[in-house]
Amino acid sequence: MSGQAVMIQDAVPEAIEKAAQRYAGRLIEVAPKEGVAIGSGSVAGTLPHDFQEVDVDSLQLMKPRSVGVEHLGLYALSQLGFVEKLSELGINGVMRAAILGNVIGRMAKPASELATWNWLQRHSALGELIDFDFEAMPHTRLYHASDVLMKHRKVIEDHIFSAVQTLFGLDETVTLYDLTNTYFEGEAEGNSKAKRGHSKEKRSDCSLVTLGLVLDGSGFVRRSRTFAGNVAECSTLEGMLEGLGAPQGALVIMDRGIATEANVGWLVEHGYRYLVVSRGGARQFDETQAIRIETAGGDPLRIQKEISEDGKEVRLYCHSPGREKKESAMVERFATGFENGLKKIVEGLAKPRGEKRHGKLLERIGRLKEKSRGASQHYQVELMADESGKLATGLTWNKGPVDGTMATHPGVYCLRSNETGWDEEKLWRTYTMLTDLESVFRSLKSELGLRPVYHSTEERADGHLFITVLAYQAVQVLRAKLKKTDIHDSWASLRETLSVQRRVTASFRQRDGRTLNVRKSTVAEPDLMKIYGALGVSPTPGGTKKLVS
Repeated sequence: MSGQAVMIQDAVPEAIEKAAQRYAGRLIEVAPKEGVAIGSGSVAGTLPHDFQEVDVDSLQLMKPRSVGVEHLGLYALSQLGFVEKLSELGINGVMRAAILGNVIGRMAKPASELATWNWLQRHSALGELIDFDFEAMPHTRLYHASDVLMKHRKVIEDHIFSAVQTLFGLDETVTLYDLTNTYFEGEAEGNSKAKRGHSKEKRSDCSLVTLGLVLDGSGFVRRSRTFAGNVAECSTLEGMLEGLGAPQGALVIMDRGIATEANVGWLVEHGYRYLVVSRGGARQFDETQAIRIETAGGDPLRIQKEISEDGKEVRLYCHSPGREKKESAMVERFATGFENGLKKIVEGLAKPRGEKRHGKLLERIGRLKEKSRGASQHYQVELMADESGKLATGLTWNKGPVDGTMATHPGVYCLRSNETGWDEEKLWRTYTMLTDLESVFRSLKSELGLRPVYHSTEERADGHLFITVLAYQAVQVLRAKLKKTDIHDSWASLRETLSVQRRVTASFRQRDGRTLNVRKSTVAEPDLMKIYGALGVSPTPGGTKKLVS
């Protein structure tokens, strides 16, 4: 150990040196918090103060390891009874430690399982906090832990949601549902769900996998499920909600892509209420019939409420000035692009070598319409041909905005619901919960390592996504508790504050020639102390360990 005379003069093989350092470190880590003095038979630390005479110049600081995120990750999972549930499922201690390593690693340093294994061995004090030696664990154990989690996925999800209901007294009357996708690194040929499709991250060059989430109004996950990367959003609703156990009359909020007539009909048939964005249909808005409210950001919004003739459905026509500005610019940009394309065709007709074949020019006009994002519907285009019909002689167009479209009603969108008893503002503010779900997906992807997926097999890829969902649930517990004390930081911000705290060993040579080793956490800085105080947890994770050798 540090501070001792050199017993072996010859060079020691690196592997032996590393093993010796590891075992020395473990002796300190597992020492009782009171600190047993080896070889003396006495117990240090039993008095209020422990004064030692040491050589200050001999001080060495060793084995710094991160501890802040690990400390709060364990706290959040303990609030959910997570470890107890794993034990109840018959999962042994080694596998429980590997599962904790996966989940808390995803919270602290989101990456692949191999990178997580490296983090657990070289950078994290998690092993100290749970009394487990991650340095002795092969990396394959983390993959097996993922398999075990997938085996018990439904039971674990149900348990966690039940725990958060008890913890926060959640209202089950609102259910949010949406999907997102992420991409694979590599072809993932062994995964039947890895498909090319529309990537929400503009990674259509990669195979994708889709994650569907059912959440309650507070942002906790009730159910998660993976689908093929090219799945049609509208085809997933029934499988996700069936057997969910939501209370009769629960309100389901979902986005336009899922809100087909068939899905809305299924919700009504099964006793759900719905609040969705209307798909298709002409835009309309009567300002004289609208009320004015303010969004959470202080922006104005006008809402017109209209009840259907049979009284079973309400429609909200909403107008946002900010959205109007954005959509007007979009219409103008695509209309200008469409007209410029038509002008180039006219210029080509005037040039000796310009394209004049009637069929080819019709194809070019078709491609222009396809790229115009609907702007072409406002134009009447005529391509004249000669007597043979093979050569074009001229091109004309007239612009006439089609009523009920983005061009005539920019900034207008429509919500529909069978909850006819609520007023305009309550319906709209309830629907905006879905924007919170978008922030959940951003957190999963950017803060908790949902993307990319490195696994080639379906079960391991599904396991990767499920571990991220579990990490999100733990993060959500922390953020929900902190919000009650007016701390509203993102997880990225909280993680940065937590990351400064370390476990470190200070080693001194005493007057009698022995070495005093003290391992403890660095003092929590003010911002971190505020977080610990808000949660009511100890600011000294792991306590103090002493070893005299």
